[in-house]
Amino acid sequence: MRILLVVYDNDSFINWFPQGLAYIAAVWRNAGHEVTVYNQDVYHWPESHLQSLLDTEVFDIVGVSVIGGYYQYRKLLKISEAINRAKNRPFYLLGGHGPAPEPEYFMRKTQADVIVIGEGERTAIEIIDALQKKRTLDSVAGIAYNDNGKCIRTPPRGLILNIDEIPFPAWDLFPMEHYTMMRMPHVKNSERCLPVLSGRGCTFKCNFCYRMDKGLRERSVERILEEIRILNKTYNVTYIAFSDELLMSSEERTVEISEGILKSGLKIKWECSGRLNYAKPNVLKLMKDSGCVFINYGIESMDQKALFTMKKGLTIKMIHAGIQNTLDAGISPGYNIIFGNIGETRESLRLGVEFLLKYDDHAQLRTIRPVTPYPGAPLYEYAIKKGLLKDCEDFYENKHVNSDLLSVNFTDISDHEFHEALYEANVTLLNAYFDHARAKAVEAARRLYMERDASFRGFRQT
Repeated sequence: MRILLVVYDNDSFINWFPQGLAYIAAVWRNAGHEVTVYNQDVYHWPESHLQSLLDTEVFDIVGVSVIGGYYQYRKLLKISEAINRAKNRPFYLLGGHGPAPEPEYFMRKTQADVIVIGEGERTAIEIIDALQKKRTLDSVAGIAYNDNGKCIRTPPRGLILNIDEIPFPAWDLFPMEHYTMMRMPHVKNSERCLPVLSGRGCTFKCNFCYRMDKGLRERSVERILEEIRILNKTYNVTYIAFSDELLMSSEERTVEISEGILKSGLKIKWECSGRLNYAKPNVLKLMKDSGCVFINYGIESMDQKALFTMKKGLTIKMIHAGIQNTLDAGISPGYNIIFGNIGETRESLRLGVEFLLKYDDHAQLRTIRPVTPYPGAPLYEYAIKKGLLKDCEDFYENKHVNSDLLSVNFTDISDHEFHEALYEANVTLLNAYFDHARAKAVEAARRLYMERDASFRGFRQT
């Protein structure tokens, strides 16, 4: 079959490599199908361009995958309109974290023929097999499909337990000269960067998080290193962004990966998502020695009561100790703070700002966003139960209009007071960031002219 995979335009200068689609592309190609990637993200084509392509070329299947963001939702509607208007409209497959928890709503809005729920490598093969052999789609687990205007949901699909069996992403089908220019903390202008997945899933159950697949499945260190070697040899990638939800799933796992990188002889930089439970000096030293330069921590709040409510599995003492250990090891911590979970107050926000200012090493600009109850998350169900949210349509059409604006208010302060408090908090953080950037630039000028610093590379950086 001839398949077109659409990578939507996220309005970014440099885009994150679309790993999910690249895995599906590899599986389909290995099964003998012809896969073409439509990079709206790179070329910023309007949806009319996609419609023109589908008007003039014939594809058997068109696939789109989106996360649950407000921007992605509205972009998906435009892409779906272009697909449905095309003279040669293909069979339309939709996947990703966005539509999976509420497939009936998304099927009605997009007119997709099938929505894939959960990981899609095996599902994608079975869908095509069913279409080619003219079998009914109720034989395919893990999907919702359109049956004469009615959304039919099949039983859930079992997880791929050995994820080492999944082929590497089909990098060669994508414009890698674009994706390898992704910038991450402490990456040099001359370094090329790409994401690698070390595992799927997470062992924790935060109330604001929606996860399609339960539990954690880890790739073998040998398989991870094999992928890094290929990326290094083929695309000169020397900075790895581990893209899974939680590489630091335990001290033992973190040590295993770090030791594997060290023993491999690979000279790389890397970053990952981590847990402060496991940010111990011995673990962090090993991470640093193996090339780790940045750990992105999901802290979320400096209010202990709020941490308990959102089921973070963290204490304030644990957070302070872990962050200090990370800084002492010479690794930059990424600080994720959100505001507005159940029971949080202005004092919760103040504590978050105080924390960010205290530990800021200026590796990244960090601001605070309101918590968002994405469909499928426990917080979403809570919002509906309490009458704060009606349904999925209410969320996407009325409430979730921007990730930096309040969608559902779980606090006791008014919406206006909420935004006023966020404004004051983020102005403080923005001023601190740009004050430091200005001081750094002035110091560079002093060294240039007063000390004749010949290593200076110019004030304007691109």
